[in-house]
Amino acid sequence: MRSGDYDAVIVGAGIAGLTTALQLTPLRVAVLCKGTLGQFAASDWAQGGVAAAIGTDDSPRLHARDTLLAGAGISDDTIVDILTRDAPAAIETLLGLGASFDRDSDGELVLGREAAHGRRRIVKAGGDATGHEIVKTLISAIHHAAHIDVIENTAADDLMLHDGRVVGIYAHIQPSAQPLLLFARATILATGGIGRLYRATTNPPQACGDGLAMAARADAVLADCEFVQFHPTALAIGADPMPLVTEAIRGEGATLVNDLGERFMPEIHADAELAPRDVVARAIFDQLRRGRSVGLDATQAVGAQFPVRFPTVFASCMSAGIDPRVQRIPIAPAAHYHMGGIAVDAWGKSSLPGLWACGECSATGVHGANRLASNSLLEALVYGTRVATDIHATQTSPMLHPSISRTYDRPCGDDDETQAVRDLRHLMYANVGLVRTGSDLRDALDRIATLTEEHPYAKTELRNLLVVARLIANAASERCESRGSHYRSDFPLPDAALAHRSFRRLTSVV
Repeated sequence: MRSGDYDAVIVGAGIAGLTTALQLTPLRVAVLCKGTLGQFAASDWAQGGVAAAIGTDDSPRLHARDTLLAGAGISDDTIVDILTRDAPAAIETLLGLGASFDRDSDGELVLGREAAHGRRRIVKAGGDATGHEIVKTLISAIHHAAHIDVIENTAADDLMLHDGRVVGIYAHIQPSAQPLLLFARATILATGGIGRLYRATTNPPQACGDGLAMAARADAVLADCEFVQFHPTALAIGADPMPLVTEAIRGEGATLVNDLGERFMPEIHADAELAPRDVVARAIFDQLRRGRSVGLDATQAVGAQFPVRFPTVFASCMSAGIDPRVQRIPIAPAAHYHMGGIAVDAWGKSSLPGLWACGECSATGVHGANRLASNSLLEALVYGTRVATDIHATQTSPMLHPSISRTYDRPCGDDDETQAVRDLRHLMYANVGLVRTGSDLRDALDRIATLTEEHPYAKTELRNLLVVARLIANAASERCESRGSHYRSDFPLPDAALAHRSFRRLTSVV
């Protein structure tokens, strides 16, 4: 059994994890990633960009206002102020590391606009390859950082606890399944989202809610689990995961049209295609339930410029035999981002001593019930930095080595749990998806309980997905109203008495 000692262990190698690692110099840091460095990170797939108030007509106050409006009344005002205030500095840090963002002929950063933003404030790279550019930039810096050990092809299984304190990580090396114990004074979860839980998702298959599930089993406080954002425009070509069709295309004037040629968004919201994501996603979902198909028409708004302005989307469409310069792009909503996660304070610190979290697996309170577009990469950058700052400021705790059983091994269930994962993903999209009802949620909880009983020794993927499914369905069942991304057709209006965040522990979930 292999083991190692570090000042800090970071689980996850997306933008949040890599930012934290770089900022922790000169501490000795280990970064765990499921594949090779840069592989499987949802950050690398992000198209839209980073929101930051750097335009002459913009300000952090205006950015904060838009963020709060999208959050549907439950965002944490203090955290929103921190995020929007620190945004310009996050862009400057990336530029200092060599990030190549899109610029105009005068050398100024090109600022795009996306849904629910009142100003053009989206900094992009490669048209629609912002996440890839940032990840590439951070990896280059990581390669030159002597204080960081990157441990590749390694999956974390559980948090290591000693007298209520997190003192490291139980993990296993893939594909050998050799156990690995990493002891640390500080443990940081930056494991990303939960998209794999849904049959339609834009997330990579590795987005299994690992960090959320590990923290839940350790009895950490969790927050806002019911709020799952579905991106309105994923490319509907039968792929799993579904390629994303960036919101920036609608920001440039593309319209949504059904197969009857009807443009339906102007009748639903004053901002039409640029309404908040939950509004647009449900409108498309409603068209699909009526038997209609929906396409994104960018033939006039983008047209011949598609290969230059949105090369990633263009390549995905062309590979499926769709030419977006002259054809509508077939789209459908897909699970995209989880506003819920591990409850953390203004510095990314969890309820468990020794544990911090940042990025999508955390719940800072900034996103409320519905994340504003392009605030996710921003949060990863800002909170990766804040977590590192807090760890530097924390009084150094002694390295603890609790007694570990020699029989420790990774979770080891059935040889083939594929069907159980498939059933769970279909169940979550149908019953705990864009439109929810009390009866559907109860049925989902019953089925999740049955699957858990049927697979008591499930492997890491199914084991974590079942925990996260239970948390989301339970939270959705308890919130008897509609707010942001959480829509209950049996309670279609918001309830003023519920205009607050939700907190829970796994041990309190029925």
